[in-house]
Amino acid sequence: MSEDNSSRHAVDVSEAQIAVHWREEAYFSPSNRFIAQANLTDPGVFERFSLDKFPECFKEFADLLDWSKYWETTLDASNPPFWRWFVGGRINACHNCVDRHLAKHKNKTAIHFVPEPESEAVQHLTYQELFVRVNELAALLRDFCGLKAGDRVTLHMPMVAELPITMLACARLGVIHSQVFSGFSGKACGSRISDSESRVLITMDAYHRAGQLLDHKEKADIAVVAAAEDGHRVDKVLIWQRYPGKTSSPTKLVPGRDVVINELLATYRGQRVDPVQLPAEAPLFLMYTSGTTGRPKGCQHSIGGYLAYVTWTSKYIQDIHPEDVYWCMADIGWITGHSYIVYGPLALAASSVVFEGVPTHPDAGRPWRIAESLDVNIFHTSPTAIRALRRNGPDEPTKYQHHFKHMTTVGEPIEPEVWKWYHRVVGKGEAVIVDTWWQTETGGFLCSTVPGIHPMKPGSAGPGIPGIHPVIYDDEGVELPIGSGRAGNICIRNPWPGAFQTIWKDPERYVRQYYARYCRDPNSKDWRDWPYLAGDGAVQAADGYYRILGRIDDVINVAGHRLGTKEIESAALLVPEVVEAAVVPVADEIKGKVPDLYVSLKPGLAASAEIANKISASVVSEIGAIARPRHVIIVPDMPKTRSGKIMRRVLAAISNGQDPGDVSTLANPEVVDTIKGLAK
Repeated sequence: MSEDNSSRHAVDVSEAQIAVHWREEAYFSPSNRFIAQANLTDPGVFERFSLDKFPECFKEFADLLDWSKYWETTLDASNPPFWRWFVGGRINACHNCVDRHLAKHKNKTAIHFVPEPESEAVQHLTYQELFVRVNELAALLRDFCGLKAGDRVTLHMPMVAELPITMLACARLGVIHSQVFSGFSGKACGSRISDSESRVLITMDAYHRAGQLLDHKEKADIAVVAAAEDGHRVDKVLIWQRYPGKTSSPTKLVPGRDVVINELLATYRGQRVDPVQLPAEAPLFLMYTSGTTGRPKGCQHSIGGYLAYVTWTSKYIQDIHPEDVYWCMADIGWITGHSYIVYGPLALAASSVVFEGVPTHPDAGRPWRIAESLDVNIFHTSPTAIRALRRNGPDEPTKYQHHFKHMTTVGEPIEPEVWKWYHRVVGKGEAVIVDTWWQTETGGFLCSTVPGIHPMKPGSAGPGIPGIHPVIYDDEGVELPIGSGRAGNICIRNPWPGAFQTIWKDPERYVRQYYARYCRDPNSKDWRDWPYLAGDGAVQAADGYYRILGRIDDVINVAGHRLGTKEIESAALLVPEVVEAAVVPVADEIKGKVPDLYVSLKPGLAASAEIANKISASVVSEIGAIARPRHVIIVPDMPKTRSGKIMRRVLAAISNGQDPGDVSTLANPEVVDTIKGLAK
């Protein structure tokens, strides 16, 4: 981005402003050994998915699935931008991930559950066992809870085998599941319960994290209270036991509301539930993501389009074969886990690893011991995890006999030097790497090299995948030419099956946030007039590869987790002493970005460590530990424009050790030097 542009748009472009602009790196070629077994090596795939073949080209995606009724219309674009894929078709996601594999793969492991304590045995759940457990739980949800297609259920569960079992049981019935990341607080869970109007909450009593057995049940009680304060009542709380037959939480059950699933399941032993065949465009799940307004938004994903998209991308971008052992080290509480731990890999009859714990506990050798013992050959993780493993155990991978053919990175840009360590040390110089770019809203990968076709380039996400046609616009809507070296806003020209359908209960926000900015004609029925705004800054190299620079809205990407600055600021403002709050992203060696929180207090109050700790605790209570500020900086006043707007650009520069630039136009320029001294 040029200097004059960066200052002009600094308020809008928060993370891109402080992003590292890496130089273009040399290519790394995939090995011949990989290409020989790759699912996709035909460069003609891009011609098959060219824009003039749109939308019928996506038939290839849907044909990877079983349909109880084949669709009649590939894409209904009559009500843009509310796209409807594979209209007329009927399908069930659970059938596609479980039932259809039984004839050939019933004795094959579907899920390897790896507990955090190394003293506990790995649980290997076959497709037949998964079928039985999903059916019995589906019967319980239907008969005991009275759940039916279209109802919503909130899950607040950790990384255990029971989580995909619960998701698939919901999918079998057509019940819309909304999984909340287990690290989120009870209050954050409660707000998602009330927004989705879930009458049932499914949770677990406890789970292991970084060497501790955490009480998770207590969050359920807080969530129910928070939902009630929002005017929504939860009828039942279903609790999985981390250790069946044993209570691991000191938090007591609430009579008449709380039920232990493990005890009730015995009643449903041997029961079978036919998969409910639903319209392709019926919702499969809601995934809540942080928004710029402070209110989480429920991204609604369809059954047919979403499942087709994650199945195709799992097969051809991650190169998953049924015989592979695949480990995505993300959390199922995020979209990565939904798409690339549960639905994509299981639709392909892969063996998918679910790991309960922290990758660096008890030491940085843990992931490589797991990979060695299970013979994992496809590995998928985030740059944050890679950076932490590189820092804590740079030579650890060399001590183990694991061998990856393929490695994925996701969630944020990865620095070229970190990429090279990942390739050389973790991948032992042989594994192919795909550096993927996508979002909660997009359902699956948007940009990536196709591993059997393209060379890899450290620091670069690669081109659009087959069927995805990105474009970079400047703020005036002018398309930036390829290789210009100028940063702009990356958009997607065309709809695609994995894209979310709408924001739950807020279609106006869906249009406004993702489509309105570059829409050429709000009255147009032509999909070409409705490019999708991703909300990320990007630059495109002369070879067509894209490099992602960060958010252009007020969302901070912390270790791949999107946190709305307004959510954090709102949590700070709950502390009575606080009158103003401003959050800015700070570059961090491990997590990529972390939040710094600036606050000003009521007149007459003095700054103190006690108040700062109280503010930090409020953020953790409202959102979760992932949002804990790096620093809480109490300032006498915020840097403001003459109209009273807080200049977060100035605060971001101070936190990142950069020159805040010309502050003479501020209403109170003298406060900048004071803040600099406080932020040291």
